Amino acid sequence: MTVPAKRALVASGAKPAQVAAQELRDSLDWVPVEEADMIVALGGDGFMLQTLHEMLEKRRILPVFGMNLGTIGFLMNDWRPEGLEQRLARAKPFKVSPLVMRAQTIDGERLQLPAINEVSLLRETRQTAKLEVMVNDRIVLNELICDGVLAATPAGSTAYNLSANGPILPLGSKLLALTPISPFRPRRWRGAILPERAKIAIRVLEPDKRPVSAVADQREIRDVAQVDIEIDHLRDLTLLFDPEHALDDRITMEQFIA
Repeated sequence: MTVPAKRALVASGAKPAQVAAQELRDSLDWVPVEEADMIVALGGDGFMLQTLHEMLEKRRILPVFGMNLGTIGFLMNDWRPEGLEQRLARAKPFKVSPLVMRAQTIDGERLQLPAINEVSLLRETRQTAKLEVMVNDRIVLNELICDGVLAATPAGSTAYNLSANGPILPLGSKLLALTPISPFRPRRWRGAILPERAKIAIRVLEPDKRPVSAVADQREIRDVAQVDIEIDHLRDLTLLFDPEHALDDRITMEQFIA
């Protein structure tokens, strides 16, 4: 006999999500997150990322079934309270491997942050950034002059990466996108697709004159001197989707949206 999964319910502070959460609390049984086997998250993509980051910080990672009560909801399922138990039982799991960003600031401080969508380096002032790019300890670009550069996972390839004209990566592709943001030199470099085992290092040239910040999803570190980026397979995340509306299909279909 299969033991039913113990579910926890979390919701963003937005009114639609709070109203929906109350409706579900009244109709189904829930447990605290600390006792749960899985999480149902109500909100938008930003809240989903927040929920996943909280699990990474607490080092207790559970499968998450999101329902969209935000704007785009790319990482979410449709909001439908009817038949939720059956949907959860049929949900299709997708593994998402986060990035780990290790940054060293100009002052020598060392910080580490996870990123589910992307790690981006961005100029802090009106002056362009000058960056040296290394892959697996080999210098591949001596000097990239740009507004910034980002490394994106397949799950994040349809977010900021796509806006910066980066490639869409299929979910199971085991690839990373390295995409420049408004590059000036080299003129013809439009980015690279790397195997997920690649280790990326980006050194800021002239960091005092041309300061650069590093952002892991929504969390920023100012005035960085060097940033190292790689996949963290020790903390894989699991997103749950309705079989007819799964994440890999969404990513594929983004290539055909005009």
